[in-house]
Amino acid sequence: MFPASRYSSQAHRCIRALKTAQTEHAAPQLYTTLHRRACSSLPAAPRITTHYSIHPRDKDPRWEGVEMERFADEADVVIVGGGPAGLSAAIRLKQLANEHEKELRVCLVEKASQIGAHTLSGACLEPSALSELFHDWKERGAPLTTPVTEDIFNILTEKHRIPVPILPGLPMRNHGNYIVRLGNLVRWLGEQAEELGVELYPGYAASEVLFHEDGSVKGIATNDVGIAKDGSPKDVFERGMELHAKVTLFGEGCHGHLAKQLYKQFNLRENCEPQTYAIGLKEIWTIDEKKWRPGRVEHSVGWPLNRNTYGGSFLYHLNEGEPLVALGFVVGLDYSNPYLSPFREFQRWKHHPFVAPTLEGGHRIAYGARALNEGGFQSIPKLTFPGGLLIGCSPGFMNVPKIKGTHTAMKSGMLAAEAIFPKVTAESLDSETTGIHVPEYAENLKNSWVWKELYAVRNIRPSFHNYFGLYGGMVYTGIFYWIFRGKEPWTLKHCGLDANQLKPAKDCTPIDYPKPDGKISFDLLSSVALSGTNHEGDQPAHLTLKDDDVPVARNLSVYDGPEQRFCPAGVYEYVPMETGDGMRLQINAQNCVHCKTCDIKDPSQNINWVVPEGGGGPAYNGM
Repeated sequence: MFPASRYSSQAHRCIRALKTAQTEHAAPQLYTTLHRRACSSLPAAPRITTHYSIHPRDKDPRWEGVEMERFADEADVVIVGGGPAGLSAAIRLKQLANEHEKELRVCLVEKASQIGAHTLSGACLEPSALSELFHDWKERGAPLTTPVTEDIFNILTEKHRIPVPILPGLPMRNHGNYIVRLGNLVRWLGEQAEELGVELYPGYAASEVLFHEDGSVKGIATNDVGIAKDGSPKDVFERGMELHAKVTLFGEGCHGHLAKQLYKQFNLRENCEPQTYAIGLKEIWTIDEKKWRPGRVEHSVGWPLNRNTYGGSFLYHLNEGEPLVALGFVVGLDYSNPYLSPFREFQRWKHHPFVAPTLEGGHRIAYGARALNEGGFQSIPKLTFPGGLLIGCSPGFMNVPKIKGTHTAMKSGMLAAEAIFPKVTAESLDSETTGIHVPEYAENLKNSWVWKELYAVRNIRPSFHNYFGLYGGMVYTGIFYWIFRGKEPWTLKHCGLDANQLKPAKDCTPIDYPKPDGKISFDLLSSVALSGTNHEGDQPAHLTLKDDDVPVARNLSVYDGPEQRFCPAGVYEYVPMETGDGMRLQINAQNCVHCKTCDIKDPSQNINWVVPEGGGGPAYNGM
């Protein structure tokens, strides 16, 4: 796998030890033990991870004497995440407070510098939850200006397309829906929340869950600022702030880093399947007005992916006063070939004879990427615990065959608010824990249209795990969903963690991707530049490694460094050691668009994504 001239005999002994561990189906901790023994004489690479979550500050002499006390504030409800779910919960709480003439302090923290700046979705919106939240959303000026006028669905081959009729009742039918730029809708929801008296704090990243002595959630702490890249305190160091609440809602979006801690703390995933994910990549283009069809929705499956790699594309024609299209590509993160690059599959798809004519002569103006939940009904964790709730895409309420999760996320936030309100406003409440437990939220959700909708489509995504892949899944959908509406008396299972699905590189064929032409397809770094992503350069990388040795010793040696391909922002790079002996992993944290794919797909589960300083990350303008 490695050119012999580039690696020392010690490196080869290291690699052989790892291959032996793999052959014997060794546990991850055995890999660590073996590679440390075999590689102890290799040249030392510079420390990659300097974050205090890996290297505690109480053991670092540079932090001696630094003031670590945090200011604390109290609210009735704290919400983490300014997306559709969090904002809908905040709005509904204040609506109820106004209706019942109650004083209620609701604080919402959002890591993006502005509300909506980290929001990315297709998006074709089903307006059911929005209509429940604001029946007069049109009069209020909600940015829904493009009703769907035309639905197109195709199976693509390399040179041709096979049209598939979208019959009434199929989940892909978009009659009555709207094409939106979700970031604009989220910004508008933020304005409605502020008018109602919600306290919004953009630019403040929640970095820590706080607990009462009885183990219930007390609130959150925002992250510290003024830490140098080497992990030492700067002169401008400031401790984060604590926000305490009777109930804390966690609506961080897909694969939230605080939610990961809560899953372990309260064993919330004990009775559900592991979540499975996809990565969605998106661009916005201005195109020739003659090719513009406002309201047209186009979806496709098939080429350039093989039949056993789940994924597909979208191309939406917006009606916002200029000829704009939003297009994107989704790849299920349960793919097995470590040579696959979702970004380059996206760029290749744009050259299809059915897609390229729309883009020719156009101009790309935006790019971004985000992971999305695909586990559906089977992967919903326990949603409540003393002092807190999970809402929105954090637990995962996306309807996968519809490719829609905004309406279900909003509804979950509204149901959470309705369950919380009577408890946080009660004059005397008999609570077993200091942080209030609200199990009624889960019950209300199970009795809502969200639960019925997700149950009906529960088998569509896992049905693709068969010999025929895509085509077998489509046949299953046609029979058991379109005819029986998901009432079959069984529930299919997913294949386990996405991180465990990669095959060793030696068992896979490298993929020869065409070079970008700079007109329709583009290189990665010029794409990332369009995301507006930016981070304070002198801070510890927020892409932390539990063990700095694992990337080269396992990911590179066994899987040929898949992180340099599955990352849609060029964050991970394998570069030669300064000594010229071997390779090391370089993390370009400033490129990160906060998609969370690395945390999900890393085959060693060695990457842990944590929040950078508040305000860092992409600066999406209506993505």
